[in-house]
Amino acid sequence: MKKNLLAVAVLCALSSGAALAQQAEGPWMVRARAVHLDSANKDSTPLGLTVNNKAIPEVDITYFFSPNLAAELILTVPQKHTLRAGGVPIGSLKHLPPTLLLQYHFDAPGFKPYVGAGLNYTRFSSVNLPAGVDIDRNSFGAALQVGVDIPLQKNLYLNFDVKKVFIKTDVKAGGAKLGTFKVDPVLVGVGLGWRF
Repeated sequence: MKKNLLAVAVLCALSSGAALAQQAEGPWMVRARAVHLDSANKDSTPLGLTVNNKAIPEVDITYFFSPNLAAELILTVPQKHTLRAGGVPIGSLKHLPPTLLLQYHFDAPGFKPYVGAGLNYTRFSSVNLPAGVDIDRNSFGAALQVGVDIPLQKNLYLNFDVKKVFIKTDVKAGGAKLGTFKVDPVLVGVGLGWRF
């Protein structure tokens, strides 16, 4: 009986030590990433629409509800893209894609892998297309994520992150819908994170 009580006491002490270490780190994390955006360019219109791939800056703010469960808000500045039809430039647009994800962080020695899922909202602006051609300005879609934080020193992490974001817009000509253009990019990022 005494051995069982001692084992429970040791387990509680270790658990509370891990919890204190987590609290000492703080519930907030901010990451800055360089991200490569690779568009899927799926087009159901007869125009053969595509947008260019590009490197973009990204900042995210994460709040840890517990050592394993967190929410992440991903932000960037409006990104300008060239829109092509059949490979020929026909105009440009900007998109702003804030994304909110719920994450699960795994316990692993020496690094902290995570997975996430959530919702993306994209706002298209500065749309410059041929007369009579237009797109819907708002898109809602799912977002999926895998990544890892690797400790470098106290509260500083190296981060690798991959996301799949579902972004689409209806394309119209003369007010009639031609089809749907899906950007659906994969975003591969690397950066640094600060926990506080």
